[in-house]
Amino acid sequence: MKTLRGWHTVFYSVGILLIAVLLLTACGGAAAKPVRVGSKDFTEEFIVGNMYALILESNGIPVERKLNLGGTPVLQQALVSDQVDVYPEYTGTGLLTVLKLPTNTNREQVFNTVRDEYKKQFNLVWLSPAPMNNTQALAMRREVAQAKGIKTISDMAAQASELTMIGQPEFEQREDGLPGLQKAYGNFKLKQFIPVDAGLRYEGLINGQADVVVAYGTDGQIAAFDLVLLEDDKGLFPPYQIAPIVRQQAIDAYPKLAEVLNRLAPLLTDATMQRLNYEVDGKKREPADVAKEFLQQNGLIK
Repeated sequence: MKTLRGWHTVFYSVGILLIAVLLLTACGGAAAKPVRVGSKDFTEEFIVGNMYALILESNGIPVERKLNLGGTPVLQQALVSDQVDVYPEYTGTGLLTVLKLPTNTNREQVFNTVRDEYKKQFNLVWLSPAPMNNTQALAMRREVAQAKGIKTISDMAAQASELTMIGQPEFEQREDGLPGLQKAYGNFKLKQFIPVDAGLRYEGLINGQADVVVAYGTDGQIAAFDLVLLEDDKGLFPPYQIAPIVRQQAIDAYPKLAEVLNRLAPLLTDATMQRLNYEVDGKKREPADVAKEFLQQNGLIK
């Protein structure tokens, strides 16, 4: 049977243990929570999402990867509902798809708008945007464009009834897709629009199934196949600079997170992303390997 003194010792020890646990939870619990890095469901997002994860880990910040979650609505909801902490987003997508504001071709104005509105509406933080511009675009095989004298989207619209376009299904409905093009460029009608999975767009163009492909400015196939990007001469498409969007709580937990991720932004140019995307899409390499190699070559990780 324990003495009163013995029970006192037990209670004292348990009390000390409880205090230690509470202090550990209060001081270190939040810091120990990994940063959940998400991405959308296409090549460039896989690459850049892996870059974010690798840079954070290299700087001592624990990471949980939640890549390939889906499209913009899925990732936006994941952020606001505390399912992910950071993912790569595009300024033009934030402006049009999330905020549903009018298009704008001024890079600085678009970034300032999304930065301010995301903070005000969602308490989310946009970090530094990269110089790359993965804007919506239309591309053609060089020989076809030259034969038809097409250099601009206006030129394409004038001959639209003789042209077949190939692209992702949502391009037929997006505000900066076919409806926007028709509104800005004269309500033209295509000979045909062929909806396909994103990975099949260029195959359809190169094999002659289509004359025009719905492209993005940093697609690796543009340089690889020597395609011509048509000039958006009426300024329909806003800039699509990529940048991390981060939950404020993650920045509070890891104050150096923003500075660490911002080191990457200046390196992501159009030419760089075209090359990296083609490493995955054209050469069939793993996005994580491409991301790691690029970061090591540029001294961002060891």
